Amino acid sequence: MPGMASLAAGQYYAHPRNAFWPIMAALLGFDPAMPYVERTRALVAGGIALWDALQSCVRPGSLDSAIDQSTMIANDFAGLFARCPHIDHVYFNGAAAERCFRLGVLPALAGFDLPCTRLPSTSPAHAGRSFEQKLAAWRAVMQHRQMPQ
Repeated sequence: MPGMASLAAGQYYAHPRNAFWPIMAALLGFDPAMPYVERTRALVAGGIALWDALQSCVRPGSLDSAIDQSTMIANDFAGLFARCPHIDHVYFNGAAAERCFRLGVLPALAGFDLPCTRLPSTSPAHAGRSFEQKLAAWRAVMQHRQMPQ
């Protein structure tokens, strides 16, 4: 779920120290400082979709570890996969995203067989890896992506 900075800005990964946009910019070759709408267009042009595992939840503050699991409402991934059949891989931005998907989404996806990969979180709260280490791990996204049709 978006953190407080992202909710306030109405943009994914709006915290200035979050590495998501710099990583995507390095992978796809765009300026991470360009306006948000242009960054999201660059993702689409690069064959990358961005969506939360959860539609909503209760969480005090911005840490995913504070999500109240009893309040998690999953996004409609069955509908997403039906509308976007070219999706061929699911990547998680950290362990919390993977956990939310596996707990809240996966049980409702009969016959789900897409490969899933957890990547290191781009959050500034996860400082155990350097930007370069995170970027190296996130290069996996480029190996499996398909261009939109």
